[in-house]
Amino acid sequence: MSQKMWMVRGDSGKLYDDFREKELVGLGWSGLAPLLKIGQPRKEILKLYRQVDPAAKLGTARSGASQVWRFVNEIKVSDWVITYSPANRTYLLGQVVSEFQYRADLCSMGMGIARQIKWNTDEIDRDTLSTKTKNTLGSTLTVFKLPDFAVKELLGNKPLSDSEKNANISHAEDEEMISDPLKDMEIQALERIKDKIITLDADEMELLVAGILRGMGYKTQVSPNSGSDRGKDIIASPDGFGFENPRIVVEVKHRKGQIGSQDLRGFIGGRHHDDRGLYVSTGGFTKDARYEAERSKIPLSLWTLDDLVRTLIEHYEQVDIETKLLVPLKKVFLPVLSD
Repeated sequence: MSQKMWMVRGDSGKLYDDFREKELVGLGWSGLAPLLKIGQPRKEILKLYRQVDPAAKLGTARSGASQVWRFVNEIKVSDWVITYSPANRTYLLGQVVSEFQYRADLCSMGMGIARQIKWNTDEIDRDTLSTKTKNTLGSTLTVFKLPDFAVKELLGNKPLSDSEKNANISHAEDEEMISDPLKDMEIQALERIKDKIITLDADEMELLVAGILRGMGYKTQVSPNSGSDRGKDIIASPDGFGFENPRIVVEVKHRKGQIGSQDLRGFIGGRHHDDRGLYVSTGGFTKDARYEAERSKIPLSLWTLDDLVRTLIEHYEQVDIETKLLVPLKKVFLPVLSD
């Protein structure tokens, strides 16, 4: 059995459910997809890339062409593939069962360059992995090969040895495959903030959400933990009483599993016609739940943990000290790199 494992992330993790449902992994580059052939040299793919996207900078073109070349030529049948959902904080693991395929029917979805995958039934929870492996999985590259120590942990869930913990992380095996180091830092920072927030208990999570809303300019009421809040963990409004519009009714679910459509229907059913809804789920939402939200009789927003963290960062300067104590963060300044 192959022990090679490749991370393939589509559109920053947004294709996670599509990958699973269609039993494949895929890349975008729709203009390049119909021109690709198995065995094509990397230089030829780079040439085609620059023809399709002449405005792309040389470094961007080299990195993109190299990732496409790897996907088409270097990944082999029976290799392992892993992909990540930032919204659910879960990894999906499977084995490659086909060579590269051009899928014209999937180009519009960003999956025209595809390989069929036999996915494992069980997902891997990010919180069960070592920090070293989590950092390894944090590169912004669309396609990269994982180091042996990470493969060992992901396939066998075995703890890392001391030498593996101290091993240098390297995704780029040649100068053509270089991720953006500043972007990598941003992504890893987001994931580490999530790692911190996920350790909060249910009451603290409600206080965090209420604090973010206050930072956005609302006044909030947090329901006592009585178990009978009837789907109203927080009420946010301009006056703090819910008399003035918009009156935002907030439900906060801090748990591993995804929220389904039935949960959303129950929440929506208890709302008045002039309410606004915000449903926060650290475990994410199913596709059916998102469809339910789109059909809602009231304006309804869904926040995953990823959405919550990004909103917290956006309004961190405005949140009160009680909220900052729940998730202490420090501002970091980095140089602006010239083009």
